[in-house]
Amino acid sequence: MATGTEPSPTDPRPPSGVRGAGRAAIAAPHLRTDRWWLAPAVTAAGLLAFIVYSTWRALANADYYAAPYVSPFFSPCLAENCQTMRSGPNADLFGSWWGLSPAILILIFPLGFRLTCYYYRKAYYRGFWASPPACAVAEPHRKYTGETRFPLILQNIHRYFFYAAVVVAGILTYDTVLAFRDEHYAWGHMGLGTLVFLVNITLIWAYTISCHSCRHIVGGQLKHFSRHPVRYRAWRFVGKLNARHMLLAWASLVSVALADFYVYLVASGVFDDPRFF
Repeated sequence: MATGTEPSPTDPRPPSGVRGAGRAAIAAPHLRTDRWWLAPAVTAAGLLAFIVYSTWRALANADYYAAPYVSPFFSPCLAENCQTMRSGPNADLFGSWWGLSPAILILIFPLGFRLTCYYYRKAYYRGFWASPPACAVAEPHRKYTGETRFPLILQNIHRYFFYAAVVVAGILTYDTVLAFRDEHYAWGHMGLGTLVFLVNITLIWAYTISCHSCRHIVGGQLKHFSRHPVRYRAWRFVGKLNARHMLLAWASLVSVALADFYVYLVASGVFDDPRFF
């Protein structure tokens, strides 16, 4: 055992973790000299901003539809109190008894997918819980149980949220197709909102299929890739996207918020949707 690592016999609670008896006796909290705190601080600020914005929009329950655009926060709309959307994602499954914002019914699925995502776990574990705050920086917690206890053990349902996220992405794709209409529902038109929706759905699909669960579903449990050339090519494609999973996670988070904000601006009458043709 290294000199100076033995716990004091008078200490009623000997140190554990990185301060344990089997670790080197380094008095300093860490040896990093860079701004290691900047990344978790920016991450926490970005996630907090999205939480505040999405909560405000969901509870506001207004200005989420401006024909032909529907906010991705409210699609599909599963309550009777939804605004009427011609050929839109209206599905009155909850009837008139649901008096709260219909966004609450659907946001649980994409948010659940992101909350249990491997990248986002790392992001908010570090940003909000300092577990750990950064590489080579000890976490302040005396005990670490990982994801073996409630509530973090629920992270294991990530794959099932992935299935739900695929369905939601499919519905948002349908909304994007409907965005090629004008405000009178005539086809063959394209506005700035259409472009916003196209960018958003592209990033959402890229983030969704770059998920680690998708990569395992596509190429997992195969002993011989040579016998499954189609799945092998799909696995390689998903693997390339998976290498950019963090970038796609942030890009799609920003794009879905911007798509909602654009619909809000048009629906609230701040400006009219510019038309390209």
